[in-house]
Amino acid sequence: MLYLLFFSFLAGFATILAPCIWPLLPLVLSVSSTGGKRKPFGMTLGVMTSFTFFTLFVSYLERFLHINANVFRLVAVLIIGLLGISLLFPSLGARFESWVNRVLQPLQNKLQGKGEGTGFGAGYGAGFSIGLVWAPCAGPILATIATLAATQSVNFQVVLVTLAYAVGLGIPLFLIALGGSVFFARMRRVNKYTGRIQQAFGVLMIAVALLIYTNYDKTIQLKILQAFPSYGNLLGGVENNKIVSEQLDHLRGGKALEDTKGRLSDLGPAPGFTGITNWLNSKPLTLADLRGKVVLVDFWTYSCINCLRTLPNTKSWWKEYGPDHFVLIGVHAPEFAFEKDTANVEKALEQFGITYPVAQDNDFSTWNAYHNEYWPAEYLIDAKGHIRLAHFGEGHYDEMDAAIRQLLAEAGYPAQGEASLVGTSSDDYDQTPESYLGLDRLERFSSPQDPVEGTQTYALPKTLPNHHIAYEGAWTLTGESAKPGVGSALEIQFTADKVFLVIGPPPRGGRLSLYLDGKPVASAGGSDVKDGKITLDSHRLYNLVDLQGKPGPHRLRIVFDDPDIAVYAFTFG
Repeated sequence: MLYLLFFSFLAGFATILAPCIWPLLPLVLSVSSTGGKRKPFGMTLGVMTSFTFFTLFVSYLERFLHINANVFRLVAVLIIGLLGISLLFPSLGARFESWVNRVLQPLQNKLQGKGEGTGFGAGYGAGFSIGLVWAPCAGPILATIATLAATQSVNFQVVLVTLAYAVGLGIPLFLIALGGSVFFARMRRVNKYTGRIQQAFGVLMIAVALLIYTNYDKTIQLKILQAFPSYGNLLGGVENNKIVSEQLDHLRGGKALEDTKGRLSDLGPAPGFTGITNWLNSKPLTLADLRGKVVLVDFWTYSCINCLRTLPNTKSWWKEYGPDHFVLIGVHAPEFAFEKDTANVEKALEQFGITYPVAQDNDFSTWNAYHNEYWPAEYLIDAKGHIRLAHFGEGHYDEMDAAIRQLLAEAGYPAQGEASLVGTSSDDYDQTPESYLGLDRLERFSSPQDPVEGTQTYALPKTLPNHHIAYEGAWTLTGESAKPGVGSALEIQFTADKVFLVIGPPPRGGRLSLYLDGKPVASAGGSDVKDGKITLDSHRLYNLVDLQGKPGPHRLRIVFDDPDIAVYAFTFG
């Protein structure tokens, strides 16, 4: 449990670096631009209090007091707007801050002793409102907290994990607010235009309140993430490790499916759609009705920026492959209570141009049936109703595309067109990892036959997902290497700028031929390639492909012209 608390703290701390909350940081600086020295502390405590309380208990308020959670969000937007007006008109701001300080004076006295003019109360009130609309990127830890809270499964351990997350969030938030407060305090002493700057912050707060009300803050967040793609997996890097996953499984009382890493497997019959609150863009659907079709179940929520970044590709799959033999169903599982409101979801569907069926899973019934723990998460189901591929988070769109096409072909409906994918390559592309060819460390192997020690004949699969390898012809496998027969071939679907391969030639040397995307390697050949071939001279690393700074997904085929050649491992650059 201590390990989970530590990583909850780190996840909360890292949240301040994630672009999904950047549009709210101007609010933090705006609140800090006026008031006394205690205002940053009050604001930080307010954010932590409301974020913790409403994350854990808003579903209880909805259930027992019949309060629509969207009301809390609208109240927060109203208060943020009023704070902006108070900065725009200083006389109103002084009255507003004085009133808030009097209301919260008992709390202020307990925390810091009696005092006047500190701004603690106004900071706490502003922070409490910001906490209501604070929507950090959801990694596995926050996703687990949200789903347990939504299903009224909060216990002491869940509370501790949430508090650890909130404390981690509060430390950098306080430092930012304190820095802003010190900066504006010094500016007031030397700059006669400070009042104008504070009024500009007031206009900014009003603008942010309007953006939150209309949900267009999500559009801005999406553009920020597109501008800074490396932040997309920030929280995943903190939270995705084996011990955290095991402890979250224990906290949930169940075990989730594992990511199949792009390889088609049979993960068993897919659970049905249970406890769906409402169907949008479609009549109610069941898996029984969809038998014979390929189905992609996409768990998402409209405030999850990572989910929104997948939308161009999910919409392209629906447009290109559906709805005759392929069905895409977006299971909307709300991370925050205001996302349960059907009107809010409908507005998001219109805003983002989503036309495929969406099922509102407000009580997380279908989420729990799949033992899911991520936003976004995708489960690809074949025509017989079995889960064949599971993928969590962003990326690997080409692998999912290849799997969809393969399952459509298996069902007798080969795809005629091709989806237009985005995010498969860029300056921050998903480079193929080092790939070993011997049995001891062979991964992402896609030939239909299982790899075995000794000699066996292999065949190429119908499709080859990204980062995957396949053998063709006679191959002899050992623990650390693979030896092809004459005329045998090796294919790899890679994403990189350069491709290298460790090769051991026979005593008299040997040759091999290279083909890139079905054509002999020409200008894209590496430094060891001449006229589409490599002459082997020693055991070493050979440069096969050089795309000269233009990385992208490609398929490389190597045909071996001589016997007794040994290949060991690919590396990429």
